[in-house]
Order: sequence, then C-alpha cells, then structure tokens
Amino acid sequence: VPLSAPSAEPLRVAFASDFHAGPLTDPRLLDAMQQAIAAFAPHVILLGGDFVSLHHRHVTGLAARLRELPAPAGKFGVFGNHDLWVDDTFIRLQLEAADVRMLVNEAVRLPPPYDELYVCGLDEPGVGQPDPARTFSGAGARRLLLMHSPLGLRHVRAYPFDLAFCGHTHGGQIARPDGRPIVLPSGSGDRRFASGYFELAEGGRLVTSRGIGMSDLPIRLFSPSEVHLYT
Repeated sequence: VPLSAPSAEPLRVAFASDFHAGPLTDPRLLDAMQQAIAAFAPHVILLGGDFVSLHHRHVTGLAARLRELPAPAGKFGVFGNHDLWVDDTFIRLQLEAADVRMLVNEAVRLPPPYDELYVCGLDEPGVGQPDPARTFSGAGARRLLLMHSPLGLRHVRAYPFDLAFCGHTHGGQIARPDGRPIVLPSGSGDRRFASGYFELAEGGRLVTSRGIGMSDLPIRLFSPSEVHLYT
C-alpha cells in the first residue's frame, strides 16, 4: 500500500471470517482461531461476518474469545447474512462488549502511526443494504475494504480501494482435490473469486477467505479452515 511515509513498525492485520459459532462448528476450531490470531500479535483485527449459525445466542462464546485478543489499533467487523437472519442487534451488543467496532456502511481512520489508513466496512451485499457512497464517505486515499462476500465488488466498482477482505464462500466447503469448489453458497458473486488473493483488473486487490466454521453440513473436504495475517 503506497503510504506517504513508511511506518517504523509495519502494520500487522489479522483477518478471520465465517466463524459460524453454533452446533455445526466444533468449538476447538474457534479455539485454534483464537490461538493463531494471538500468535500473530496483530495491530488490527478484521472480522468478515457470519459470526453465528441458526441462533444469535451462539455468539456469546465467540465474543469471549475475541475479547481476549489484543489489537492496539482496533478490532473491526461487518455482519454476514447468517447474522442478519437472526438478532443482529444482540450480536452487535455482544461483539461491541468484546471491543469489536461493527461497521455498517461506514469508514474509520486507524490511530497513529497508521492514521493514513482507513477501514471501510460495507454492509452485507446479499441480504443487507450496501451503500458504497456512505461506506467511503470521509475516507482518505488509502483504504482497506471489509465486506462479507466477493459479491460486494459489484457495488464498489466506482470507488477505489487498496485491499479488500471478504469471506462467505467457504471455498465451497466441499471442494475437488485441487481445491476448486463444487458448489458455492448463494450471494458469492463471481466464481473466480471463491478463495485466495487476487489483483483486480480495475485496480486494488482482494482476499477471499475460506473462513473457519461450517454451515448446512459439519464437513469440510479439500477446503480447510483458515485465518490470515497480512503485513
């Protein structure tokens, strides 16, 4: 990211998505997520949504894990479709008690010495009310975009950003041995962005995470759970 002056200490960003806390996700996966992010020692933690599956009460244990993770420059999250299908107000309250700032079509400036960077959170692009004009309003030139799904790219084509983080796809959750997804969930957007790191033709870059938990079936095949560290 072309900052006007390099930071004395490079910014470490941890990204995790699609926790799906609930009966289909083994709590040990959430423990492993917490341990991995703690080992990253990130300055910033970004959370890509789908915190729960089936019921909002399942967020409480996840929020307790997130509360224990230090992030001196902030923790930021966006809602996923599974969150909006249940009581997202309850989910917001639990996460904000864990020091996670939830972003719904809004941008926030990171604190010094990383204050040239803005985190821009787009509302869930499939079942939410994404508003890119509001999302980028007031943001400076250097932008990290946080959204639940690659489908959000359709909403932000007219708005420049440096790097976008999203999830939702699970990488198919069940994939072929070469990692290509067999079926993607609805609202995934362009299939070529199912998982991985991409340099976009219109500028900017995209990270699509396979996420951590599971929905519909408690199975992953050739699409392992993952968390990310970007420096």
